[in-house]
Amino acid sequence: MAGRNGRTVRDLRRANRTAVLQRLYFDGPLSRFELGPVTGLSSGSVSNVVADLVADGLLEEAGSVDSDGGRPRTLLRVAPGSGHMIGVDVGETRVRIELFDLTLTELARTERPLTHQGYDVEVIVGHIRDGITEVLASAEIAPEQLLGVGIGVPGIVERTPDRGTVVHGQTIGWDAVPLEALLRDGSPLPDTVPYFIDNGAKTLGQAEMWFGAGRGARNAVVVLFGSGVGACLVTPEAEHGRAVEWGHLTVRVRGRRCRCGALGCLEAYAGAESLLERWGEQGGRPPEDTDEETALTAMLAAAYPAGGGAADPVALAVLEETAEYLGAGLSDLINLFQPERILIGGWAGLQLGARFLPAVRRHAVSYALRHPAERVTIDLGRLGPDAVTVGAAILPLADFFARGGRRAEPVPEGPAPAWRAALRERAPH
Repeated sequence: MAGRNGRTVRDLRRANRTAVLQRLYFDGPLSRFELGPVTGLSSGSVSNVVADLVADGLLEEAGSVDSDGGRPRTLLRVAPGSGHMIGVDVGETRVRIELFDLTLTELARTERPLTHQGYDVEVIVGHIRDGITEVLASAEIAPEQLLGVGIGVPGIVERTPDRGTVVHGQTIGWDAVPLEALLRDGSPLPDTVPYFIDNGAKTLGQAEMWFGAGRGARNAVVVLFGSGVGACLVTPEAEHGRAVEWGHLTVRVRGRRCRCGALGCLEAYAGAESLLERWGEQGGRPPEDTDEETALTAMLAAAYPAGGGAADPVALAVLEETAEYLGAGLSDLINLFQPERILIGGWAGLQLGARFLPAVRRHAVSYALRHPAERVTIDLGRLGPDAVTVGAAILPLADFFARGGRRAEPVPEGPAPAWRAALRERAPH
């Protein structure tokens, strides 16, 4: 039965379960007495919801605290082993797969380096499938115990009713790749386990906003600085974040050609790939036959040698120029969105770290309008290189919370699912 606002009793129960679960997840352990004021529920509603969640195995006791003159109050917390998620980062140098319990404690991980095969779709899909199988076996977790698999990918992610989740990755050569369908075909998981696919910058932003340097901010931009450049915008209207193709903002008319094919993109100047290319073009000597992370480490060491040695002037000049391009790019985000915080993550952003940040801050402020620039802080993210994977695992976790701690509904019997049609469409004729 629906009320005047269209909400049914089932909707109300789900919302109450969500409120209690989320409060205990972020602020627990808490007693039943403490849950009332922080959730806005009556003591009777709290008791009923807690009883349901305990019966479902989602909550457990976590000790007790003294009360004023009465019996000690039992503390409750989310039971870590009551659910599991997998997070996948389809990165620029590797595919990282991690298995987490419900409290996002890592249980197992594996990595698959991306070498000369690059972003070959079948290679990526194989890495993800094999990695899922490996981490489940390592932790002795049955596939049916998963709440879902979250995957962060480069590019624009589109959810379609007839083809499942499709990825448009122009910079990596992915043209409407039906990634969900490809993963489902031959998947090591039952159809009841959902896949959640989203842009990697957005999953990075999700992680930093839930657990990192963005926690408590209402308006923030989280920047992913790696081989390419991306960003996630978080506002009250987009509280789970919105990926923005910031790396393809034009910063120089008729400038360097970006890997997307356009001229003058920010990524063509500020991405690690272009940074290393410019070092070589201007007379530097980047190490050969190595991955980008190792090459960038060498560039940083050349520009800022330990022990007071002579700096490589070319490496230093390119890094200083890159800091200015990044700062100018950040100033556009400041002027457009007026965020409270800008957080820089991604393997390149973290690697360059504190040496890079003061110059980036200085240039961002100099290019931005004074009023919004005075109100923003620019810092590094706190979650390290696993932030995208953690954020990807948050995707199924957030869905689980939204369902009130209930697993996704089994797919009903009927016509062939949409992902099969997507595969047929992709097959050669």
